[in-house]
Amino acid sequence: MNQYQMLFIIDSSVQDEAKEALIQKFSDLITGLNGSINTVEKIGPRKLAYEINHKSEGYYVMIEFAADATVPAEVDRQMRINDGIMRHLIVSKNA
Repeated sequence: MNQYQMLFIIDSSVQDEAKEALIQKFSDLITGLNGSINTVEKIGPRKLAYEINHKSEGYYVMIEFAADATVPAEVDRQMRINDGIMRHLIVSKNA
């Protein structure tokens, strides 16, 4: 299994319950694909470096997980079709 780090920004207009639901959805997606979650760090609301969709603030979340090489592609696909996610990045921690 490879180690990955995923950072994503949730739209600031999303309600708190929906933010938690999004975090849980992607955690469940990873574990459902036989991955394991190492840490979930809710960084919280931060000002964006530049506006995205006319928004200047977003809620940052970082998840570190271990999974097979095919899992990040599926997580990426799910993130792209979710309207609550403004931006996301998945990087491999393996050197």
